[in-house]
Amino acid sequence: MGLSTHVLDTMNGCPAAGMAVELFSIDGHSATLVKSLTLNHDGRTDAPLFDNSTLKIGTYRLTFDVAAYFKARGVELPEPNFLGKVSLDFGVANPAQHYHVPLLVSPWSYSTYRGS
Repeated sequence: MGLSTHVLDTMNGCPAAGMAVELFSIDGHSATLVKSLTLNHDGRTDAPLFDNSTLKIGTYRLTFDVAAYFKARGVELPEPNFLGKVSLDFGVANPAQHYHVPLLVSPWSYSTYRGS
């Protein structure tokens, strides 16, 4: 399956449909944008970020535009918002395995884990 993500809006109890996400490849202190996308109605990407044939050993970053998502939903946020963009750096040690990076998020908190 490669690399996938899923975002749940814990404030509203629903998938984070429409959230903007960027995927970067990290090499030392340099980050290269691999792709930008918008999450679908289920808070997921329409296709894997990488499939098993294109996922490589290395470090990656997913950046989620949390503030823009909640503002678009009409949530009144302070300026500056507590969470603007949430970036998660993670390593891929075995590209033959599935790496799923879910995000549970509200305007004030987030959590993640390696999913299945």
